[in-house]
Amino acid sequence: MQAGNHRVGLVFFPAFDWAITPDHPEREERLLYTRDQIMEEGLLDMPGIEEFRPGIASDVEISRAHICVPSVDRVVTESHRIAAGGTVTAADLVLTGKVKRSFALLRPPGHHANRIVHGSRGFCTINNEAIMVEHIRHTYGSDLRIAIVDTDAHHGDGTQDIFYNDPGVLHISLHQDGRTLYPGTGFINERGGPAAYGQTINVPLPPGTGDEGMLYVIENLVLPILEDFQPDLVINAAGQDNHYTDPLTNMRVTAQGYARLTELLSPDIVVLEGGYSIEGALPYVNAGLLLALAGLDYSAVREPDWSEDQVRQPPRISEAIEKMTGQLWQLWRTRKDVNLEKIFGRGPLYQRHRQVYYDTDNIMEEQVESIKLCSTCSGWRLIHSGAARGMGGGLRRGAVIAAVLIPWRACEDCRREAEAEFQHAQKSGRFRYVYLQDVERDMYKCI
Repeated sequence: MQAGNHRVGLVFFPAFDWAITPDHPEREERLLYTRDQIMEEGLLDMPGIEEFRPGIASDVEISRAHICVPSVDRVVTESHRIAAGGTVTAADLVLTGKVKRSFALLRPPGHHANRIVHGSRGFCTINNEAIMVEHIRHTYGSDLRIAIVDTDAHHGDGTQDIFYNDPGVLHISLHQDGRTLYPGTGFINERGGPAAYGQTINVPLPPGTGDEGMLYVIENLVLPILEDFQPDLVINAAGQDNHYTDPLTNMRVTAQGYARLTELLSPDIVVLEGGYSIEGALPYVNAGLLLALAGLDYSAVREPDWSEDQVRQPPRISEAIEKMTGQLWQLWRTRKDVNLEKIFGRGPLYQRHRQVYYDTDNIMEEQVESIKLCSTCSGWRLIHSGAARGMGGGLRRGAVIAAVLIPWRACEDCRREAEAEFQHAQKSGRFRYVYLQDVERDMYKCI
């Protein structure tokens, strides 16, 4: 029996007892058909591919990445804890040397979950990749440079939000153009905060993009950027809803395309995100992905209904992708030449105002975020957030919270100012909940 070039750890969790509704696209059958395919093909019998059980994420691990309102227990189920814990397990397998690469094949997904969590949006409640990244930095060293490449058809807006101002994380999202698909974000001009400007890279692909376009971006943009950034770890948030049979999107990627993408990207850790063609795509995509991770031949993996007409990419789309790729590469190369004062002002604080709709739970959040413009560190942050059911929620109607965030390697001035702001918010009586999140000191308070 053929042995792979890379030992791969598979962490599997189908979340039997969790579903939004029994017939919702995000349900346990998403992974059960994949499990059948993996067993039928004998992939777990191949030397070098081994299955591992997931761990369970603790409140401490979740609270490094999130402010859950009012508390972790009120918004997070056991299934979410196991999905996040399984992602952490996938990281531990790689970073302790038990395997070369790992694949967290689990649900519920997480890449639409923001730093502030009032409920679920885009089928996501907590962000599996973000929880894993903070675990990695606490356990294996905060100096690690980490790249997250999100290839889900939907923009990874939650991951972008969490690492928006984090200079230690590069976030690249390839997705169907937000003008045509939820969550309606992920445009080229979304480039990150003042301390990490240019390290958020969005690639909004035209509907109808197939293998040709996706792989063109990987080869001509993603790989050169990774070569430049020199990450210690590459994480692939591997949504599979770019597939030509997916019921929620309008893309044309095949199982072969996904496998080739994986081979090119060579990620250390792969984490499943979306993908809702339960029988037509997921079993074949996941089998091809697993083979590619292990360095095994995936050329025989093909969907039963594959035809050239279904997956052909129109020439106009190829031209648009080539043009956008060139533009994005130029933006990356010149990111350090940008006058940040023209974008973020001279301080002392930069503010951004956002409305965030939690489509899964019908919650509207209004948020004001203030970022300290600091020349020494990435700056402490203050978030005021209010949310309520329905489209009329916000700071005036709903539960209003204040969250003070102290980043990795905060300078003494920023730390002192942040702690003073926490005390001030607590004493003001204006807020229902006041939070302090200090990731470096692993400190989390809720008053």
